[in-house]
Amino acid sequence: MTIKQVLIVDDEERIRELVQACLEDLGGWETLTAASGQEGLKIAQTESNIDAILLDVSMPDMDGFAVYEQLQTNVSTQSIPVILLTAKVLPSDRARFAQMGIAGVITKPFEPTSICEEVANILGWDE
Repeated sequence: MTIKQVLIVDDEERIRELVQACLEDLGGWETLTAASGQEGLKIAQTESNIDAILLDVSMPDMDGFAVYEQLQTNVSTQSIPVILLTAKVLPSDRARFAQMGIAGVITKPFEPTSICEEVANILGWDE
């Protein structure tokens, strides 16, 4: 079984470090982190083996939706599943996310010990 590689894009350092620690320690996955949408796009476009992207919605300069749209327009990144990290999710948002093709949503504050399970469930990695 190959080790999964997850890109974490969040402007809050605490959250990046927390998610990174959980995914690496509990999930046994490799992680890459980006502090901004632009940085996340750059990594997604240059690393060829990213299995999923955890993307914060509310970031300065370029929010998660803008990042997602850019990922979708690029042939090399459009097939990477994206999970949004967001504080507020309305039921109508979930429908819109599904239409956009977003793999899933993890709401903040999340439970650090179960974030691996949430990611694996959303992406079907636990089969």
